[in-house]
Amino acid sequence: MAACATTSDTGAAGGAARPVAEAAATSRITWGECPELAEGAGRDPRLTCGTVKVPLDYQNPNGEQIEVAVSKLPAKKSRDRRGVLFLNPGGPALPGLETPSDVAQTLPPSVLAAYDLIGFDPRGVAHSTPQSCGFDDPSLAGLFPYPAADGSITANVDHARTDAELCAANAGEKLRYFTTANTARDLDRIRAALGEKKISYWGQSYGTYLGVVYESLFPKRADRVVLEGNVDPTKVWANAKDNWGKAMSERFPDAARVAAAQHATLGLGGTVDEVTQNYLALADRLDHTPAPVPGTEQALTGSMLRTVTYSLLLQNENLPMLAQFWKAAAGLADGTLTEADGQVLQQVFAAPPPTPGVPADNQATMFLALTCGDAQWPDDVDEYARRTAEDRAAWPLTAGMPANIWACAFWPEPIEEPVHVTDKGPRNTLILQNRRDNATPWEDGLGLYEVLGKRAAFVGADNGGHYVYGQGSTCVDEATVTFLTTGRLPGKKVYCTDVAPQ
Repeated sequence: MAACATTSDTGAAGGAARPVAEAAATSRITWGECPELAEGAGRDPRLTCGTVKVPLDYQNPNGEQIEVAVSKLPAKKSRDRRGVLFLNPGGPALPGLETPSDVAQTLPPSVLAAYDLIGFDPRGVAHSTPQSCGFDDPSLAGLFPYPAADGSITANVDHARTDAELCAANAGEKLRYFTTANTARDLDRIRAALGEKKISYWGQSYGTYLGVVYESLFPKRADRVVLEGNVDPTKVWANAKDNWGKAMSERFPDAARVAAAQHATLGLGGTVDEVTQNYLALADRLDHTPAPVPGTEQALTGSMLRTVTYSLLLQNENLPMLAQFWKAAAGLADGTLTEADGQVLQQVFAAPPPTPGVPADNQATMFLALTCGDAQWPDDVDEYARRTAEDRAAWPLTAGMPANIWACAFWPEPIEEPVHVTDKGPRNTLILQNRRDNATPWEDGLGLYEVLGKRAAFVGADNGGHYVYGQGSTCVDEATVTFLTTGRLPGKKVYCTDVAPQ
């Protein structure tokens, strides 16, 4: 069985990463039943699960061990099996144990015959030694620091400091070891436990950063790598939000166009500009006067309006619902809420059913552990205030949130520098990027492509939203399937325009 080797043994290009001590051989995975699902969830009956023990601290490989939960959906019996395809849905800190069940529904038989689909809950997430800071508000929405109605960030500073103190008190010192670099090292432990010499990998959103970190630490063990909705590795993580305001301004019109087409019934404006101005006015009203949501203990604020909008913009199929949500929000603020509008609000604000055995605030905790623990953040409060005011003026739709202060400003120093990603390595990576992605902007996909250079091919799509494959572009899908099944990458940058307008 292969061991977790030193950085130099793997030929890593990640010169800034800590050398990793040699560890004992990794045991094979014992496959069995998967953990209990949340109420209403389903999975492919062929999915099996197991665990791999990994060091909490790879500098001390024989010290405290934690568990990483792994799942497998075996390749359909065929002589065409190539190996394993690891899947990560992003987040940061989304669980991935069920991802093979979901992804298998979108892949053609040729890919399903070539790979065992491997899912995993990253360290600290869901069933992989889950972490908790003890947040009262378990949602990620509570972490997004929208300024006060007057642009002040005083409350954000207090909230950020409190979040950091909660994590220090409740999760403790060990939370510092739940990082992307250590997660990548875990992936290599999983590879060894599977008995594979190499892994192929498909990462989405944050998962693209995990993928390039793995490639950098273990270049000889990465086979075919697909990166979809991309993070620029030079901006991790304090600068990762630099393009959010611009990206929102480019994505928002897709939804505004849907709303304008239904002006007769929605009353949100007959043009994109009218819908946009009415939305901004509504957000400002809710900033000053939050509106209680019937049937819940919540009040709709401007921050919540913006957060729900951001979330629903991630998928094109949600744009009609987003327009209905804006109508319902306007009715709530005006005191003219209809029964149908109330049902829309109930649907949007319904909490997802809990996953048995997983702390309610697990994703929020691990979101901070990764974004704060991977790299050092600035701690100058006055500079955050200045940048927030500038960003707020430049990009009204995001109201200054991307430049605002996060708990990371008060976080302990990271255990190591970010892994250095370069253009050194085999040409084995396909980058997929939408032109109007409000979560991982177009510029960040291009930034990753520039960093990887000749190692990667770039396929862009004239589309909106966070997901690229399986979104109506034959051009995108064929390039992806061709690469996974044959290894052939486009020779030059490709821009796919065969996407139906929204």
